[in-house]
Amino acid sequence: MDIQKFYSSLLGKKVAFCGIGGSNLPLIKIFARHGAAVTARDRRTEEKLGETAEELKKLGVSLKLGEGYLENLDEDIIFRTPGMKYDLPELNAARGRGAAVTSEMEVFFDLCPCKIFAVTGSDGKTTTTTIVSEMLKAAGKTVHLGGNIGNPLLPEIESIGPDDVAVVELSSFQLISMRRSPDVAIVTNVTPNHLDMHKDMQEYIDAKKNIILHQNAFGRAVLNADYEITTGFAQDVRGERMMFSRKGRCGNGAWLNDQNEIVMSLNGQDYKVMDASDIKVPGGHNIENYLAAVCALWGTVGTDIMVQTARAFSGVEHRNEFVRELDGVTYYNDSIGTTPSRTANGTLKLFDRKIILIAGGYDKKIPFDSFGPAVVDSVKTLVLMGATADKIEESVKAAPKYREGSPKIIRVQSLQEAVRTCRAEAVPGDIVSLSPACASFDMFPNYETRGEEFKKLVGQL
Repeated sequence: MDIQKFYSSLLGKKVAFCGIGGSNLPLIKIFARHGAAVTARDRRTEEKLGETAEELKKLGVSLKLGEGYLENLDEDIIFRTPGMKYDLPELNAARGRGAAVTSEMEVFFDLCPCKIFAVTGSDGKTTTTTIVSEMLKAAGKTVHLGGNIGNPLLPEIESIGPDDVAVVELSSFQLISMRRSPDVAIVTNVTPNHLDMHKDMQEYIDAKKNIILHQNAFGRAVLNADYEITTGFAQDVRGERMMFSRKGRCGNGAWLNDQNEIVMSLNGQDYKVMDASDIKVPGGHNIENYLAAVCALWGTVGTDIMVQTARAFSGVEHRNEFVRELDGVTYYNDSIGTTPSRTANGTLKLFDRKIILIAGGYDKKIPFDSFGPAVVDSVKTLVLMGATADKIEESVKAAPKYREGSPKIIRVQSLQEAVRTCRAEAVPGDIVSLSPACASFDMFPNYETRGEEFKKLVGQL
């Protein structure tokens, strides 16, 4: 359907937006302007919404706020925000009476006129999405970057041309209800995550799998061969399948050879793409992100541009981001480390010495069993805070190689106290990293705010 037809179909329709957040707010305004009868629903009070509430009322939007914000959900079209559970009783009841329950990203996929590259995974998706976008830009494409990476794309739909490209990061919350897949789908990996929001691990895996399930024969699926779950997705691929691996040869895809070179293998031919040393951002997990990008863009972007991007791209904020060096101690911000696997496979494998680690935060109900041994191998001082501090300490002390005081474990009540403690504990040559292995919601609204606060506190030392 073309966008103008879509907008004219809204005239007089009753539309609810559940959650007045980043992806819904611009849409509420657009739908109201195009003649829909819009109700904006949010758990926050009018006082908490402040100027936003005033602005929406001026546009003629009805507000349904506070604890009962989902009562009498009787609109024709209902947009849920990605962080809202897909199977809430109120949403199920609305589906039962024939309402269309959808989301910003689902409608974007229906209306997008150009090729879509999309990335999902438990770890690495933002960096991979950004690398793909940077390579396409360097190749002269007009790129629309968005999704879970922070920018809703549906409000931009009128400015997207058929020769442009959309590069989209997709979370499991967005994917769970998707019934379309992108032209090129990348799955970086799948490890336990968001088990506070999904009813079990299988639901989480099934949500991720939606990124490939609805592709046709002309789609391309890019899968990580080093993880059992992502390898298992291969049997559901309908179009072209490319695998990538840091551990061994791929018959059709990109892999890292013994000479530390990224190689593309296709139809029995090997093509050298770049040396791993061309990649400016440190860490083996970033080599995986480049392997994925090479598969996704093979045939679209030349290897010269891939190498040029690898040498120039210095990483995404809050991902092993260098903050400062003070008195011979180096500080890194890896606030994006919101799962045990992410911190274990990222920060804890980055450095050539044991580090001082700040960890702990909101409990997403993810097991920490394998995190303890990784901490014992790579951390000299562990500074713990937040709701998961007990779980992390238990997992460290249960690790086979744990010895009393190795690592030294210190408990703190706030990020400010954590930074002061690290300053006191560190000696010249030490590395301090905030990589919490947990979400931030017990203390901060999101990982970005947590990372900003950490950088500010380190800057004030």
